[in-house]
Amino acid sequence: MNLFDNNLITNLLPQDGTVNYYGKIMAHTQAQAYYEALLETTAWKNDEAIIFGKHIVTARKVAWYGDHTFAYTYSKITKQALLWTPTLIRLKTLVETISGTSYNSCLLNLYHSGQEGMGWHSDDEKTLQHHASIAALSFGAERKFAFKHKQNGQNVSLNLENGSLLVMKDATQSHWLHQLPKTTKVKTPRISLTFRSIVL
Repeated sequence: MNLFDNNLITNLLPQDGTVNYYGKIMAHTQAQAYYEALLETTAWKNDEAIIFGKHIVTARKVAWYGDHTFAYTYSKITKQALLWTPTLIRLKTLVETISGTSYNSCLLNLYHSGQEGMGWHSDDEKTLQHHASIAALSFGAERKFAFKHKQNGQNVSLNLENGSLLVMKDATQSHWLHQLPKTTKVKTPRISLTFRSIVL
């Protein structure tokens, strides 16, 4: 049963895509319990990327899980998926029930403070299903999340709360960039889970 009426969830984007913010989808105590479990049970590793020919290792940590041990490449680095943990399976089921979409993988990010973020980008790798839904579940520190239209530069932003769900779908990745800007105001960690569909 879907506890959220998707017809009542508004689209945050004015054109060329769909972004639905469901807000907090669980109580604070439950969100905090998941946050602590994810910190302890996730196989975190520093993220890597090839940028302008240079091998970069970030302070931000990542982990990749899925239905199978398939490979996923972004920023010219290939990662091998681990199989779902019990905690991730529970969260995957919850997100699928609310969004009405199935996912076969999840990229997790651990930002230790506001000093760590993510620059403008689109999740449009060829291994992802075209125009498929990407569901972002947030735990820990509240952080600003922003969108910028690729052609006209129009901006849309919101704050992602602890235990909240954001879903990007349709043509969003083709027409919009998104980022998690750095800030000196946030001193505590944030964990994001982005559930997505890899083309097998």
